[in-house]
Amino acid sequence: MIPASRLRLLLAPLLAAVVAGTVAAAGCTQTPQLSGEAYIYVAAPLSGDQADGGQSVVGGAAKKADEVNRAGGVLGGKKVVVKGLDDQADEDVAVEVARQVEKAVKGGQTVLGVIGHYNSGPTGAALPLYNQLGLVVITPSSSNPDLTRKGYSTFFRVCATDATQGPFAAKFLRDKGYQRIALMRTDNDYAEGLSREFKAAGVQPVIEVKQKAESLTFAKEVQQVKAANPDAIFFAGDYPDGIVTVRELRQAGVNVPVLASDANFVDDFIDQLGSAAEGVYMSTISPDPRIVATPAWFEEYQQLEARNPGIDSTTGYSAADVLLNAVKAADKADGKAIAAAIRNLDLKTLIGRAKYDTNGDLVEQKVYIFQVTDGRYRQIYPQPTS
Repeated sequence: MIPASRLRLLLAPLLAAVVAGTVAAAGCTQTPQLSGEAYIYVAAPLSGDQADGGQSVVGGAAKKADEVNRAGGVLGGKKVVVKGLDDQADEDVAVEVARQVEKAVKGGQTVLGVIGHYNSGPTGAALPLYNQLGLVVITPSSSNPDLTRKGYSTFFRVCATDATQGPFAAKFLRDKGYQRIALMRTDNDYAEGLSREFKAAGVQPVIEVKQKAESLTFAKEVQQVKAANPDAIFFAGDYPDGIVTVRELRQAGVNVPVLASDANFVDDFIDQLGSAAEGVYMSTISPDPRIVATPAWFEEYQQLEARNPGIDSTTGYSAADVLLNAVKAADKADGKAIAAAIRNLDLKTLIGRAKYDTNGDLVEQKVYIFQVTDGRYRQIYPQPTS
């Protein structure tokens, strides 16, 4: 038997070679050496009923940041750090989130910008403070048209506005031949703005009911709609309320087609409703990643986030894509310079063409229609190319 001390001497060169080879191989795939950090804050609901959407936005932004870091980072080799902040889909909390960002900026942190907020109400509440800080803000999903009519020079979207979605939804229902359309909407900024645009397109609802957002039941409103005997329903509101609304409509025997607004376009809608979701149409202002992203993009996302991308991962990724391309063009962490660079962008990303008008809205705004079929979303307009 070889003594242990002798065995260690014999194996040492071999072990050293293995370790060296392992380090060399790892060096081929590791991110470059980065020095310092530059932050992107993602403000969205990360807890509560809308957490799935907010977490998907964070994941999408983190995916883009990872790509940039592997290519050498930003601003001379700084690592892009994506940090999620939970606004709980609440306007007051959103202001507190903005104050956290303010503290970071005033503390000397390099902040590239904010992706958020997820909902129109919280976005509107937080924008004045971000504007004072001179930070670029890119919302992934706040679609109330009034937000980009307030004159904020550093505010942008990667989604269509309700001035586009509302008329599109109205046309879709009319083209289907529906005449007696009921309008069900919640009482938040998003739903009120979308409903206004829907009616402005020429739809005179047979009945319009306003629902208190985040209620446990809408039984009273459902009975009012049932009594009006509509041949179709347009629901404008966020997905927790959409789930309750559709469930109680079906339980009440109201089985006419339902077109739900973009904020319901999350996998949890189907997961919670099961068979009751079958046939529901979705008017959406962002594409499904299963259609626009490559298999390699999916695999990389899964490895990075340890979960599948959600619907909102598309817009989170695209918002970060816009922001980081603008940072590269500006070559400094200055909100005005980054905003100017965004206005000069003509970028192809997952949401389509990112080119902006003077208000900060996309020049080309796309709306999609999906339908729940066999327990999954299937795009029916425009028809997918593959």
